[in-house]
Amino acid sequence: MADGAENGGGKKKLIIIIALVVLLLGGGAGAWFFLMGDDEPEAETADAMPQVEQAMPTGPAYYVILPQPFIFNVTGDKRDRLVQVKVQLMVRGDDNESQANQHIPLIESTLLQAFGAATVEQLRTPTGRADLRQQALASVQDAMVKVSGQKVVERVLFTGFVMQ
Repeated sequence: MADGAENGGGKKKLIIIIALVVLLLGGGAGAWFFLMGDDEPEAETADAMPQVEQAMPTGPAYYVILPQPFIFNVTGDKRDRLVQVKVQLMVRGDDNESQANQHIPLIESTLLQAFGAATVEQLRTPTGRADLRQQALASVQDAMVKVSGQKVVERVLFTGFVMQ
């Protein structure tokens, strides 16, 4: 009689273990699909990048770190949010690096204006953040063309992004 109870308990443990394994695999697959997202925004960004690269000079890439993160409010449907963005600029060549370092106050002001136009709905999505990066890049390049006669900055990179 004890043998029958042990076999029944062993079968229950085996069924529970199998159910847990199936749940873990299903959860892992669901997380993978959720985190991988949609490939379409990446294709749009990849299409936009070669145009910028063709206009910029070739040479070694340098990264200009802006000294302070940008902290600003964005409006939303229910409430305003506070956003902190750490930014680095990718430039090509020593001359562009020195130009970017020389005009950091202008670049910071231009970026703050671009960020101030953003909304919560735009910043919630990866596509919206990519659009904001492109808008910021265009604004910085326009400002640098007015001052130095060349675009100077090849990419605006968000190295930290927090929205509360």
